[in-house]
Amino acid sequence: MKIVVGLGNPGTKYTGTRHNIGFDVIDYLAAAPGCSAFRERFEALVAEVKEGDETVLLVKPQTFMNLSGRAVRAVLDFYKLPVEQVLVVCDDFNLPLGKLRVRAKGSAGGQKGLQNIQDQVGTDVYTRLRIGVGQPSPGEAVDFVLSRFKPGEREAAADAVAAAAQGVLLWIRSGTEVCMNRVNGPASEPGEKGKGKKEKLKNPGTSENPPSNA
Repeated sequence: MKIVVGLGNPGTKYTGTRHNIGFDVIDYLAAAPGCSAFRERFEALVAEVKEGDETVLLVKPQTFMNLSGRAVRAVLDFYKLPVEQVLVVCDDFNLPLGKLRVRAKGSAGGQKGLQNIQDQVGTDVYTRLRIGVGQPSPGEAVDFVLSRFKPGEREAAADAVAAAAQGVLLWIRSGTEVCMNRVNGPASEPGEKGKGKKEKLKNPGTSENPPSNA
C-alpha cells in the first residue's frame, strides 16, 4: 500500500487557494475511474484507488494545515506502514508558479504542514512533492498563500496540478529516485511539451477548480 497525502485547509473558505494545491492534486487523482468516494477517517478525508497491483490511499487531512501530521501518523499506525510508503504533496511559495520539486528528505523549509508531519513521525526522511505557487512580497506570506490564483495564473496552476499528479503516479510505479530524476529534470517543467518521455495517467482524472494555500 502507498499513501499519498495532499495538504490544505478544510472548508469552502479555502477552496481554490494557493495553500490548498495539495488537495487539488488529490482531487485530480480521485477523479480517476474506480476510485472510491471520500470518507472521513483518521481526521481526514480518505479515498482508495488501485494503480496496477498497488492499493493507494488518497488522504486530505481535515485538521487545518498546521496539524496535518496527526492524520499521517494515524494512517501509518493503523496500517502498520513505514514512512517510506508516504508521499506528501504541498504548496511552496519559494518556488516559481508551476515549478515542481521532489525530495526524499530534508527540512520543512517553513511549510507548517510538513513541519507537523515531521514532528509527528519523528523523521524528515519521507518523500515530498512541492508545487510552486508564486512568490509573495516581503511580509505578506500568510495572506498570499491564503489567496486564490489570479486569472492570468490559473492555467499554469492547473497544468501544475496535472503534472504533479503524473509525478505521484511515477512515484507509485517506480519509486522516489526515478520520480526525482524525472520530475526535477528540465523536461518536467510545466508548459514544456514534447521534451522527453512522460508517464501517462492510466486513469486520468480532471480538475474542475484551479489549484489552490498555510
